[in-house]
Amino acid sequence: MTTIDFQHPSLKDRPLDVISLGRAGVDLYAREADTDMKDVTGFNKFVGGSPANISAAIARQGGRPGLISGVSNDVLGQFVCHYLEGFGVDLRGVKVDDSGSRTSLAICELKASGGSVVFYRNQPADLTLTPDDIDRDYIASAKVLLVTGTALSGSPSREAAFHAMTLAKEAGTIVALDLDYRAYSWKSEAESAIYYRQAASMSNILIGNREEFDVLEALIAPNNRDDDATAKRFMTGETQIILLKAGELGSKVYTRDGERFEQGIFPVTVKKPFGSGDSYAGTTLLALIRGKSLREAVKMGSAAAAINVSRDTCTEAMPTSDELAEFIAERC
Repeated sequence: MTTIDFQHPSLKDRPLDVISLGRAGVDLYAREADTDMKDVTGFNKFVGGSPANISAAIARQGGRPGLISGVSNDVLGQFVCHYLEGFGVDLRGVKVDDSGSRTSLAICELKASGGSVVFYRNQPADLTLTPDDIDRDYIASAKVLLVTGTALSGSPSREAAFHAMTLAKEAGTIVALDLDYRAYSWKSEAESAIYYRQAASMSNILIGNREEFDVLEALIAPNNRDDDATAKRFMTGETQIILLKAGELGSKVYTRDGERFEQGIFPVTVKKPFGSGDSYAGTTLLALIRGKSLREAVKMGSAAAAINVSRDTCTEAMPTSDELAEFIAERC
């Protein structure tokens, strides 16, 4: 059991399920699978970034996602907004910035393993968010606020993220932190550890893989590889649930009241290694909001992750509720 009450009466009539805060950008996927970049003849255009992917995962299952991000005031920013609106993502929290910032761009090889992803994040628009861009009523309109760690990597986005978390606490909105560590976004590991720990202390749910928790612990428990010790260390303050992702080994789940269990993966033929974590996070949170037990929600998240990596792209590879139910029923 968990002490987080996703069915609390104060959350019942809120119009949005999850508002995700952080980057949304353009993804260019190689047209040919299992092909080196030098031999790729062209690319297909989609939208990516963990918050955008998580929003798409929730929307595909009939949930009601919102997004707080920044995009540039140009054709790429317009494409991101148009694309996400097509999924049904609420974009009232998206800032269109005309200061000269740029919407992020990722260029991806489509390989089952070892595929390269090159990011272009020069003056990224998502990091132009300021505390003044965070609307109190918008935060209060959601059951869950999901902050992704890249939003903490620079100012003024960092301050905007902390302000959003503070407003969420005041509104009774559940706060989740997806560590989403990207080394290239940070000046140093020490800097990321400091701000991650601060954000973790304000979060009801922590989500990350072993490498990301290593960063979180870098200044207080370097070289720790004990997942149980990690969970005990951060199961303090506001934190009630820790979801520790382990790739091909599945995930480990810890709760404040002592529950601990592991969820394995659903074997599939993998087409690309990215997108699974976002599918896992979005599906698990939506399942909890819909009243599923933590064990059932995590199983659904694991299944959604498997479906995602078995398909091309990230956003459009997110399963619908019917696809997810059928996939689980065939394997359980």
